Amino acid sequence: MTRTILLAACLCAAVPAARAAIVEQVVTYEHEGTVLEGLLVRDDALAGPRPGVLVVHQWMGLTDNERMRARMLAELGYVAFAADIYGKGVRPADTAGASAEAGKYYQDRALFRGRLQAGLAALRRQPGVDAARCAAIGYCFGGGGVLELARSGADLRGVVSFHGSLDTPLPAGPGDVKAKVLACHGAVDPYVKPEAVHAFLQEMEAAGVDYQLIMYAHAVHAFTQKEAGDDPSRGAAYNAAADARSWRLMKDFLAEVLQ
Repeated sequence: MTRTILLAACLCAAVPAARAAIVEQVVTYEHEGTVLEGLLVRDDALAGPRPGVLVVHQWMGLTDNERMRARMLAELGYVAFAADIYGKGVRPADTAGASAEAGKYYQDRALFRGRLQAGLAALRRQPGVDAARCAAIGYCFGGGGVLELARSGADLRGVVSFHGSLDTPLPAGPGDVKAKVLACHGAVDPYVKPEAVHAFLQEMEAAGVDYQLIMYAHAVHAFTQKEAGDDPSRGAAYNAAADARSWRLMKDFLAEVLQ
């Protein structure tokens, strides 16, 4: 009997586990006549419908940052879709261009929400996505974006904002927000004023939202982005502790809302 058990154990050890096969696919879609180009990332070794996660880019447009985060999500077993808000080929070359491009959507929240909803619809159309189990995450411009998506009443299980804008000219009313909300915020972010934080809390409470606002000590704007540098006095800087802590919290949050 002992020999049989040992032999079985050896045979099991000799069979390799299914290897992750992370694949990327460019997906073209449209919104009101504008061609958009997103990136779908999944683990093809996983069978069956998987929860989908929309990833919304920061103000420089869809870049390697979003590709990296989409791959990290795919490695967790989700189907990730990095949406394109600006349009195919529209990738600002510098911060002045990024400010001008992002400003178009801050000034027209209906357009912003429409582009976000188009990205969510594109995610849901992808093979292997469980359309009933979707969430959205976003960074800076995209962090504010996923909050706008939630405010619009999008049918999402949850949204996660990383150092995103918290204010809006179109606050949610009671019952508007279906998604649970996690906002990860730098405690000393100079670009999101304390009054905006207070207004966000009041809005979430008045609307009856299941929300969390987590503030990271010593963190300024863009705390998840290494290219922001390491000088907090500039107002935007990478903070390794806040980056790691917010990602761990996001993993727990997604596991809860997408179960």
